[in-house]
Amino acid sequence: MELYTERLILRPWVESDAQSLYEYAKDERIGPAAGWPAHTCVENSRYIIMTSLSVPETYAVCLKEDNKAVGAVGLKIGGHSSFGLPDTEAEIGYWIGVPFWGRGLIPEAVNEIIRRAFVDLRLETLWCGYYDGNERSKRAMEKCGFRYHHTKKDVHRALMGDFCTEHVTRLTREEWESRSAAAGV
Repeated sequence: MELYTERLILRPWVESDAQSLYEYAKDERIGPAAGWPAHTCVENSRYIIMTSLSVPETYAVCLKEDNKAVGAVGLKIGGHSSFGLPDTEAEIGYWIGVPFWGRGLIPEAVNEIIRRAFVDLRLETLWCGYYDGNERSKRAMEKCGFRYHHTKKDVHRALMGDFCTEHVTRLTREEWESRSAAAGV
């Protein structure tokens, strides 16, 4: 399935995205802030596409102009989430390459995933977390209507082999519908 926004195509990851994924995911400012290590080579990125990114409701974020993967956005529904959610709820995750920071592309992608979650998949609640210090992610969540819910201390990040503090935000379908109505969407 492909989803479209004003500037983006959200599409499934394919093996041929490995070079593009590596180009952006090797940057130390991306993965560690999201809880995963920077990619080490194109083959590492190819492996991650095949094992982690090629799952339902996980999308490559691509610019319409060239359909090149520059980030990722997705939903982990129910038990697939890191929050242990019921099947009516999901966790949203996202990242985008450094050259695309500050252009509003992640809020654009996340808003389309929110629409998909609430309209197409009929989910009730969405959750999103950010680690201490990841102010960019926090701002993206706020722009998309997520509100602070709680903080979890000493969260083990298995892929990073460390512990940190995670701030968890939430958006309900009712909140989203009210926000959308107020915006005239």
